[in-house]
Amino acid sequence: MAQGNSENYLDDHGYQRAMLSQLAAAVPIVMHGVSLSIGSQTPLDHDYLRKLARLAEDIGAAWISDHLCWTGLGSHNTHDLLPLPFTAQSLAHVRDRVLRVQDLLGRALVLENPSSYVQFQTSTMPEWEFLARLAEGTGCGLLLDVNNVYVSAHNHRFDPEQYLRALPHRQVVQIHLAGPTQFGDCLVDTHDQPVPGRVWELYALAQQLTGGVSTLLEWDANLPDYTGLLDELNKARQLLEGRTPAMIAPVMAEHAVSTPLHYRPTEPLDA
Repeated sequence: MAQGNSENYLDDHGYQRAMLSQLAAAVPIVMHGVSLSIGSQTPLDHDYLRKLARLAEDIGAAWISDHLCWTGLGSHNTHDLLPLPFTAQSLAHVRDRVLRVQDLLGRALVLENPSSYVQFQTSTMPEWEFLARLAEGTGCGLLLDVNNVYVSAHNHRFDPEQYLRALPHRQVVQIHLAGPTQFGDCLVDTHDQPVPGRVWELYALAQQLTGGVSTLLEWDANLPDYTGLLDELNKARQLLEGRTPAMIAPVMAEHAVSTPLHYRPTEPLDA
């Protein structure tokens, strides 16, 4: 299975689109976007959704996914995946938008849990309850990013295993893996490191809870050689087979960044 970034192909009917079509003829393709902005107050972009539906139909995409977030208001795009307030009002708003998106796409939408670094004080429920209620109320699929759960759990001091256990597991269609970087007391989802030990532990639990779903390893920068990538994928295979992989990497630490947020001091992260 291969994943394509939806926005890279919406208006491209040249070489890249031709290569995507050739790839789709050989392996299953899923489309993963960053611009749906499902949590925004801005009206849905119907032109974007029509192009997305056409792209998915043209290449026979197995599913269309995006993130539980908002990315901007009106014509202003932050180019970041911003968190939502987890309230009943917000849930009703997002549920209505998901249902409308699914009608326009003619298929179930798949939503990924993003990593987060700030929270709304107005939230009345945890993220996992919000996601579970949203999935149950719309029939949407879930793309479970285990590294994002780990990052957010560290930054906001919650139990990542509680998060995983609370989801509707039959609606999880895929799991994402990645490696974060530690900046001071904050973990950042950088996609440029090996998967750390705790994420592998959470991955094993997630696969046990879901009964086994497809896995995607995300690595966007500081890439190892091809053998290094295969080593990470083999660790995932070993865990699926009930074996413990060797040589689990620790979380990489960098210098703390200047920030107005005051994080509570923590001990260095274990692998």
